[in-house]
Amino acid sequence: MADADLDVVIRQLARQLHTGLMTRAKERRDRFNGLATKAKSKETADRFKMMAKATLEQATAAAKRLQMSADNVADSYARSMRIAASTPVAVKVEKAKDEKPAKKAAKAKKAKAKKGK
Repeated sequence: MADADLDVVIRQLARQLHTGLMTRAKERRDRFNGLATKAKSKETADRFKMMAKATLEQATAAAKRLQMSADNVADSYARSMRIAASTPVAVKVEKAKDEKPAKKAAKAKKAKAKKGK
């Protein structure tokens, strides 16, 4: 995984989180359905069934948002890396050190010439 691009890693992590989230949601749904079967009154059983259904709906919505966010981040990262790879690098040209003393010497000569007049 060390050589993998980060966008692939982001997508893999999102898939792992998605499956973990859905597994937990199904466990909780099953728990509520189990409580509904053990309930003594119809109202209580209906309430637990409704909670089971709502739990799975909310978890599904959260998992979709998680997956969408991860896809957006991975796409953005991949796009920025493509742009960075295709952008030419400007090479900074350094001035030679010899030019600076030559300019100072020329200025000094001009100053002496003006004083001499």
